[in-house]
Amino acid sequence: MSATRTSPAHVDGLRPGEIELDFPCDRYLPGAEDAYFRAIDIDAPPAVIFRWLCQLRAAPYSYDWLDNFGRRSPRSLTPDLEDLQVGQRFMTIFDLVEYEPDVQITLLIRRLQRLFGLVASTYLIRARGPRRSRLIVKLVVRHPGGRVESRLRARLLPHGDLVMMRKQLRTLKLLSEEQANPERR
Repeated sequence: MSATRTSPAHVDGLRPGEIELDFPCDRYLPGAEDAYFRAIDIDAPPAVIFRWLCQLRAAPYSYDWLDNFGRRSPRSLTPDLEDLQVGQRFMTIFDLVEYEPDVQITLLIRRLQRLFGLVASTYLIRARGPRRSRLIVKLVVRHPGGRVESRLRARLLPHGDLVMMRKQLRTLKLLSEEQANPERR
């Protein structure tokens, strides 16, 4: 992969050293041409955050009017979504390729590759105390297609992903914190 870019569209919310962490997504898209990193602090233990990550099987938790056909992403946990199996669909366009309970979920794009390119992503949870965690996301991308198409995607995708992923992470933070700290409601 080319050197990691550090523009705000490529790296958002990271702390020193986090870019060098081991992310399983790297194994699923060798030869990736680009990488995006997103991170957020969450006042909740890893188990609570992981359970909300499992909810990505039901909805994207971003801008629902755009990426969930106008339906609101559920604001309460859906039973059995935590029962993960490799191959399950996540956010309509991804498949689960690997997971470790309370630690990480790794996804690989299965639909809309022409629009987004080839994408693998890992949602990595790191405990930062008994009731505080970091959620760090890495996306690796390969831009297939013609020269113009791949260049256009490489320019636009990081900015679009930044907007959508920032909303998704803030929503997951809010829901995880509400569950972990009901006294704050």
